[in-house]
Amino acid sequence: MSTTRRISATAVAVLALTLTACATPRADAPAAAPPPPKLGDVRPAPPTSDIVAQGTVMDDAGEISLCTGPMTMIYPPQCSGIPLEGWDWAAADGEESAEGRTWGTYAVTGGFDGERITVTAPPIPLALYDPMAPEDPTGGAPGKTDEATLAEIQQTVTDRLGDEVQVAYVENGYVHVQVLWDDGTYQDAADAEFGDDVVIVTTLLQPVS
Repeated sequence: MSTTRRISATAVAVLALTLTACATPRADAPAAAPPPPKLGDVRPAPPTSDIVAQGTVMDDAGEISLCTGPMTMIYPPQCSGIPLEGWDWAAADGEESAEGRTWGTYAVTGGFDGERITVTAPPIPLALYDPMAPEDPTGGAPGKTDEATLAEIQQTVTDRLGDEVQVAYVENGYVHVQVLWDDGTYQDAADAEFGDDVVIVTTLLQPVS
């Protein structure tokens, strides 16, 4: 074989190896990051310490719960909510009773396992309860999202979270959503999907400070 042919054959072999190396992905190449979870695809873990919640405690023939949904306008009132374990009316003041129901408005402290509250401290009548006002997460600054978009986002949030939503409304350029409990999981998902400073998530159950 001539020198010219040997050089040509060597060049072809080198080129083939180069193309093969380029076509073969590196085994240690990092995988593409998964997309962030959408609001509704994630759920917050139950709190690891006591929470406090404000609302109406309803005892309907021995079934005791903290009302989280709307109350009927009939008398005596009716409502649905979170079951309460360890509730003792002897430790409470200011209750009313009629037709087999007993109720009153209280700040209730206890542990929440995701389904029920186990009372760990005497309830405080709301008329005597004076908590610190929560900080405004917006700092009073108006949002920058238009009303039509906010209305669509509000509907999306309420559809996805269902009964978790206690109240949702549009105000001052934001969608405000109160859920039963959030440790930041819902807020992070909302920020990732809709952008920062669009959805403001607050929680009915507050960690005991």
